[in-house]
Amino acid sequence: MKVYFCGSIRGGRDDVHVYRRIVHALQSYGTVLTEHVSSAELSDRGENNAASGDQAIHNRDLDWLRQSDVVVAEVTQPSLGVGYELGRAVDMKKKIFCLFRPSSGRILSAMIRGATDVKNFVVRDYSEDEVEKVLEQFFCSLKN
Repeated sequence: MKVYFCGSIRGGRDDVHVYRRIVHALQSYGTVLTEHVSSAELSDRGENNAASGDQAIHNRDLDWLRQSDVVVAEVTQPSLGVGYELGRAVDMKKKIFCLFRPSSGRILSAMIRGATDVKNFVVRDYSEDEVEKVLEQFFCSLKN
């Protein structure tokens, strides 16, 4: 199974430690095409990829999104890029699992929380200490 993981990069890297934990867990379910999102070396300036530029990153990531079987997004840290990726994934009819931590004190966008009419779009509140169990439940539900 190919997994596309979404997490904030230029929108802020405060949750990178959570992303690492999620990506580590996701690797037991398949290949994580975007594991670089969990890298502590990646700053909020984005990839150090001046030679290829933003358009190349966009095109590469869209290619990975097309290849993916499922999309998992950590949506606690607001991110324009993650929102864009989720919109494109909905358009591609991908299975989408969004993770949100209410303990952050933030309120999740209604465009994500309210997407109950979209088939295969699941939003789950969680705490960091239960992320592996929440992911296991989601991936088990895919088998049914």
